Parts: sequence; structure tokens; C-alpha cells
Amino acid sequence: MEDYKNASKHIVVLAFPFGTPAAPLLNIIHQLSDACPNTIFSFLSTQQSNNSSFPNKFHKIKPFNVRDGLPEGYIYRGDPNEPVEYFLKATPGNFIEAIGAVVAETGKPIDCLITDAFYAFGGDIADELNIPWVVLWTAAPRTLFVHAETDFIRQLVGINGSQDKSLDFFPDFSGIRVSDLPGGVTFGDLDAPMAAMLYKMGLELSRATAIAANSFEDVDNKVVNMLKLKFNMFLNVGPFNLVSSVSSFTIDDSHCCLDWLSKHKPSSVVYIIFGSVATPLPHELEALSEALEESEFPFLWSFKGNPEKQLPPGFLERTRSRGKIVPWAPQQKILQHPSVGVFVSHGGWNSILDSIVGGVPMIFRPFYGDQLLNTRTVEVVWGFGLGLEGGTLTKEGTKKALKFILCSEQGKKMREKIGIQRERAYTAVKPKGSSVENFKTLVKLVSDI
Repeated sequence: MEDYKNASKHIVVLAFPFGTPAAPLLNIIHQLSDACPNTIFSFLSTQQSNNSSFPNKFHKIKPFNVRDGLPEGYIYRGDPNEPVEYFLKATPGNFIEAIGAVVAETGKPIDCLITDAFYAFGGDIADELNIPWVVLWTAAPRTLFVHAETDFIRQLVGINGSQDKSLDFFPDFSGIRVSDLPGGVTFGDLDAPMAAMLYKMGLELSRATAIAANSFEDVDNKVVNMLKLKFNMFLNVGPFNLVSSVSSFTIDDSHCCLDWLSKHKPSSVVYIIFGSVATPLPHELEALSEALEESEFPFLWSFKGNPEKQLPPGFLERTRSRGKIVPWAPQQKILQHPSVGVFVSHGGWNSILDSIVGGVPMIFRPFYGDQLLNTRTVEVVWGFGLGLEGGTLTKEGTKKALKFILCSEQGKKMREKIGIQRERAYTAVKPKGSSVENFKTLVKLVSDI
């Protein structure tokens, strides 16, 4: 533990090990590590998450494992919520145990606690240790605002009330409906583990010393300003896909996607990928395949699964001349390629930021969580994407959306609108840009403790 002996400060990081939040959290820790040369970071997550997040050793960031809460002999049966619920039942005890073990093993007391925003109990741990609590929010500012205002929203629209009611009582929310909110805010199982965790998060985050967000000042300006009024220190320090200090070595184009894209006309290719957890149902995959085949647009599909078994018979052969299906693709580089004209996505925040940085309009098939709110925001408030009719993939609905974005004047206007957001994102990360200055504020906070 020589690194700990030589460090002047010790910061413990609590990561959420499911979906995508762990990656942005590790990303900002890398940036802080570069900016704080005498500080060492202990990164706490499950063994499975740490194994995937730390393929290489990092000098000043050390992974430590926490209990995942799974019963002995547990066998995963396909329900992605089950491991999450077991893990949440193990918190905060598993983290408190691990923190004690880290201090005992390293001999280094903790100077600051950084956690994923999901962990409302971070405030209690930080208070107990009398140290600052810094939070990272990895989703959209609008989603955070909704969770922070859940009680007020429930007062005005009720529980399990009309899904069509507008949230026009908030500035810039007139196009947002109750049905666009994440489950657990006003409808669904309000006591489900994830819903209960997010509700408590909304109540507790005002205790945080600072909240750092994977966004930029102008991405949703009115909402960002409301968050600044609500919290002690709300710092937009993204988008991380532009400021990452580690993205350079994660680019892998072993399937030659970029070479393939270079053979196509500007703004002509459909790029498709859904999230790491949710996948469209078989009939939707069939509808999407038929829409791609009949519309005759070139497409690049990053497909998690077995395309020969899951897509219609003969589809791969019939579309081979203009379609490419791969198991993995370098998304950021693909969306920055001039040949890509539209991005078909589940609507996760990281994907939206990648699309903004690339200047590519979107078509959404949302599944759960913040994805419906993201979809509605991009379509109705920002105007550079489309939700599908009925919210699911149908052959005619998908063909209509593809033609709208790739072939119409309105589609060109969408590209212009997202182009404006793209410029704002790049401006934020330039020297003296808002995200750069906000990050300096975060570094000063961490350095001065």
C-alpha cells in the first residue's frame, strides 16, 4: 500500500454497478486523479463491475469489492431487476463494511466521499465521518429535477391519475406529460426497490456538498438553472464523451465499421443500437428488419445476440450489400462519422450525448426509467428526434420515421437543431468553457478539504 502512504488525501468512491452509471463515475474519477496529483482514490463496487471497469491497473485508482447481496448458489434466470434488488437490500451495510476494510487495509483515513447520486445514504456516511459528500449524476438534468420534485408533482397530479396531464406548472415542461415520467414517480409500484431509492435520493441530495453532472450548461438551460437554485452546488462538467481522459484507449473498431461507413454518402446511414439491458421483443425486431429492408437505406446495426436466429430468415443475405450487423461498434466514433444520418436508440442519456456530439438526429424506442422522459424531451422540447407511433417498433411506423429524418425538409431542420446543440457542447469543453470552469471548481473543492 505504498501509494496510500505517499498520498496526501484519500477519497472513497461508491459506484452503482448496474447498467451504465459506473463508467461515467470512473471517467470523472480519472479526470480528478489527473488533476489532483497527491490524491488516491478507492473505488468501491461489486467484483463483476470492477472486473469489467478495471481491465488495466491505474496508479492512483484502486478497486475494492463490495458484497453483491446475491444468495449463495444464485443462478441468473433472465430478469435484470433481480440482481439489482438483491444488491439494494445489501446497501448500505455492504459499503459500510467495505469502507471499514479499506481504511484498515490502507491505514489511510478518508478525506472525502464521492458517490453515485442513487446512494442517498452517502449523506449519512459522510456526516458520520465528518467529511464532504460529493455526488455524481449521470443522467439528464431534467430527470434529476423530476426526482427532486416528486412530492410536489404528486400533490398536483395525484398517484395513478390521468396519464395525459401536462407538467406545465414547471417552466419548459408544458410538452411533458405524466405518462413520460419514470415509473415510480406518480404511477406503478412506488415501493419497488428502485423507485424507493430514487424517491429517497430526491429528498436527500440537497445535503450534498456538490453535485457534478454529465451534462453542460446549455443542454437544458432553464432546468439547469432551477437545479442550481435547488442544490448547494450543481456543476455541469460534461459531456464526458468530449472530456474523457480514458476514452482514447477504449476505441475498438475490430469489425471495420468506420471503413464501411466511409463508402457511403453523407447523412445516409441508419445506425442502430439498443441498451445494455433492454432488447426489443421478437416481433419488434422483425418489424425493424422489414422496415430496413423495404426502405432500402444503408444501415449499421450493433446487435447484442444472435442475428441469424433472432432476425427474419434470409434478412442477412438479402440486405448484405447495404447492411452491416456487428456484435460491437465504437459508438462515439460512428456518430461523429459524416455518413451517419440517423440514430435508432433506446433513449439512454449517454446515447443522447453521443448523438449531440455527433450532430445526428434520433429515433427512439424507449423501454423504462428515464428513457420515456428523454424521448419526449428530445422530440417535443428540443426538436431533434422522434418517438415512434405507439412507442414501439412497427414496420410502417419505423419506415415513416426513417424517411422523415433522412428525406424531408423537417429532417434537415432537425439536423440543424442538433448541430446547434453540438456547437454548444464543444464550446462548453473549450478552455474557459463552462464545463471546464465547473470542473476547476470541483477540483478546488476536492483539493481544499
